[in-house]
Amino acid sequence: MTTVASSTQPPEVSTMECSNNTLPSKEVLDLWRRADAVCFDVDSTVCLDEGIDELAEFCGAGKAVAEWTSRAMDGSVSFQEALAARLSLINPSRAQLQDFLDKQPPRISPGIADLVKKLKAKGTDIYLVSGGFRQMINPVALILEIPHDNIFANQLLFGNSGEFLGFDKNEPTSRSGGKAVAVQQIRKAHGYKTLVMIGDGATDLEARQPGGADMFICYGGVQLRDTVSAKADWLVLNFKDLINPLG
Repeated sequence: MTTVASSTQPPEVSTMECSNNTLPSKEVLDLWRRADAVCFDVDSTVCLDEGIDELAEFCGAGKAVAEWTSRAMDGSVSFQEALAARLSLINPSRAQLQDFLDKQPPRISPGIADLVKKLKAKGTDIYLVSGGFRQMINPVALILEIPHDNIFANQLLFGNSGEFLGFDKNEPTSRSGGKAVAVQQIRKAHGYKTLVMIGDGATDLEARQPGGADMFICYGGVQLRDTVSAKADWLVLNFKDLINPLG
């Protein structure tokens, strides 16, 4: 499968230069180095795009859906409200989804493959925890050689004729606070001592909960959301910043 990387400079650099969390403390670095599990957001983190926005554009509903995505990631509306609204605007058939997947393969963020490889070499388990859809995340997991069982994401539902029926509301990531629940489930199931969440949105920040992630790293290399980055334990612009401390 073809992947495309981008050399686009991170947005709003001047804003980030004023941040006090771009230089990690010793405690933060120690947590990062001893992490035995790392959970990655997918859209605008592992991948350069917001998958649902790209699907919407492909299906002719791009602008309206992108506005809902922005509101959801900033935390100004509940995630489930935004998800339902966006899908009702797109209304994709199974055939449209497959056509989209065939014509627009994932665009992987620069450095993520090297970071995942480095973490795996240290024995760190990798998870993809996303408010996106399994059908669109499976190809990403395949590229990065992440086991299917390590994907926590939503599921699009279709009828016998391929018509769109909705999404599986039993998935924890279909709701606000769902990533926190997913991360808590991951930690409890495997007994990880140190778990880190990496992402760009408010739903990723939520994963830093008791019994969930010990630390939240905000990746600002694609989208910089001030309301999220300001509360992160560490703000990075380039995945090399995470690779280098691992030795």
